[in-house]
Amino acid sequence: MPRNSKLMQKQLVLRSKLWPNIHPQEHLWLRKERDGFTTLPRTMPLIMQIMDNMSPKGKPVSGTYLELWSRAFDECFVTLSKPREMAFHSGFTGQRGERTWKGRLQILSDLGFIMLQPGPSGPMSYALILNPYKVIQYAYHNKPNAGITADKFLALQARAIEIGANDLDHPWLTEEQAAEQKRKDAEAVAKAQAEADRIASVEVKAARKSSTKEKTSFLKKKSKKIPKAEKRS
Repeated sequence: MPRNSKLMQKQLVLRSKLWPNIHPQEHLWLRKERDGFTTLPRTMPLIMQIMDNMSPKGKPVSGTYLELWSRAFDECFVTLSKPREMAFHSGFTGQRGERTWKGRLQILSDLGFIMLQPGPSGPMSYALILNPYKVIQYAYHNKPNAGITADKFLALQARAIEIGANDLDHPWLTEEQAAEQKRKDAEAVAKAQAEADRIASVEVKAARKSSTKEKTSFLKKKSKKIPKAEKRS
């Protein structure tokens, strides 16, 4: 039995002893048997603390961020077509709830956790959720006043290693660096394609040359076999 399965079995036995009167199917939310869930990195509690530390004092953004995350699928972007509902789910109510929510979206955008685009719902119609590990990593190393303390970042790094997340193994690329990397990648692809085309061209020429030689050789052999009388005719 795999190690994880063995550990799970031990945890289930311990759970049954600690809470003998609990019926799992009835009282627990079981991921494999329920619908309506999303995937979260196990470091999310720490990530949310860090982004709140990065945001202006008295304007935490983690609730708004988590609401966005809960609506996103694997495409990592959200259509912001229900601002009042999303504001309410983020914890903002009343007449100023929607305005406060939009303010938090703008802070998340300014901090680099999301990117916003205009559309049918106004200036904030779509939100792209960027990798929070990378956003925090870049801010920690390049923005001394970002509000990320060393203990929080090192704790995030340690927890990431513990759970096997490699997001912090490589540095975050700025837009300029990403563009430069994209250019280099395109050049490498073009160079590889040119080399492939050159090799293919050489092979075609070699094949044609070989075919010509074989044809010439065949005609010579055939010519030798034809009697002189037939040649005259």
